[in-house]
Amino acid sequence: MTQPPLHKQDWDQRHRHIADLHKHGRFSESLPLLDENLALAQQLGDRLREGVSLNTLGLAHVSLRQSEVALTYFQRALPIAESCNDRRGIAATLSNIGSAYSQMGQFTIAIEKFHQALPLFKQLGDTQGEAATLNDMALAYTQLGEPKRALLLYHQILPIRQKMGDQLGEAATLNNIGFTYSALEQPKQALQLFEFALSIYKKLQHRANEATTLNNIASIHRDLNKPKKALLLHHQALLTQRELSDRPAEANTLNHIGIIYTTLGQPLEALKYHNQALKIYQALSDRPGEATTFLNIGAIYAASDQKDWAHDFYKNAQQLVEQISYPTLAKRVQTLMDALQ
Repeated sequence: MTQPPLHKQDWDQRHRHIADLHKHGRFSESLPLLDENLALAQQLGDRLREGVSLNTLGLAHVSLRQSEVALTYFQRALPIAESCNDRRGIAATLSNIGSAYSQMGQFTIAIEKFHQALPLFKQLGDTQGEAATLNDMALAYTQLGEPKRALLLYHQILPIRQKMGDQLGEAATLNNIGFTYSALEQPKQALQLFEFALSIYKKLQHRANEATTLNNIASIHRDLNKPKKALLLHHQALLTQRELSDRPAEANTLNHIGIIYTTLGQPLEALKYHNQALKIYQALSDRPGEATTFLNIGAIYAASDQKDWAHDFYKNAQQLVEQISYPTLAKRVQTLMDALQ
C-alpha cells in the first residue's frame, strides 16, 4: 500500500493535533494551525481537506463565541462539499451553519438549517450526526419559548445516545432536559436530571462538564431560594474551571456568583465578581458575554437608584449588541433601558 505524499501526511498530523487541542478546550491555540492546514489544502487543490479545514475553523470560532466569523467559514465550506457531492460534508456544514445562527440568536433560521441537515444524516445512517442536530434544534426551540417541543426532541435523542453507548452525549441530553424542565418551572425534575448527568461526568472523569453541571444544579438551588448552597456549588465549579484554564466557563460562573450576591443584598460583593467576569470576556472578545455582564452591573446600579450609572452600563451593552446579531439579548437591553424611564 503506497503512503500518501508527505504534505498530506502533514495536514493529517496537524488535524489530529488540532482535534486534541479542541478536546481540551484550547480553541484559540488551534487557530494558527487551522490557518496553516487551510492554506496547505488550498495549495494541494484538495477540496475535501479544504472543506474540513473551513468547517473546523468555523467550529473553533463558535466555541470562542465568534459566531459571525464562524458563519463565513461555514458558508465557504458548503459549496465545496456540494461540488464534491460530499453528502456527509453537506449535512455537517448545514448543521454547523444552524449552530452559528443559534449563537447569534437567529433561532428560526437555525431550525431551518437543522431541518435541511437531518434527512441527510438519516440517509447516511449517521446516528451521531442526527442526534447532535436534533439536540441543537431542541435548544433553539427552548430559546424560542417552545420548551414542550424541545422536550419531545430530547426524548427522541436520549434513546439514540443510550443505544450508541455515548455516555457523554447521554449526560449532555440529560442536562438539556433538565434545562427544559427548569424553563417549565419544574425545578425538582430538573434537579434530578442534572444530578444524574453529574454522576455520569464524575464516572467518566470529565471535569469540565462536571463543573458545568454543578453550575446547573446551583442555579436550581438559587431558584429554590437556597442561595448559600448555590454559592457553594458555584465556587466548586469555579475552582475546577480555573484549574482547567477554561476562561469562558469561568466568566460565566463569576456572573452567576455575582447574581446571587445581588439577590442577597450585597451589591459590592456582586460587582467584584461581575467585574472579574467582564475582564475575561473583554480579553476573549466575547461580545455577548461582555454585553450580558454590562447588563448585570447596570441592574445593580438601577436597583440602588443610581440611574445615570445604570444607563451608562446599559448603553455599553447596547453598543456591543448592535455589533452582533443577537435578538434576544437586544430585547433584554431595550427592556432594561425602558425600565429606567
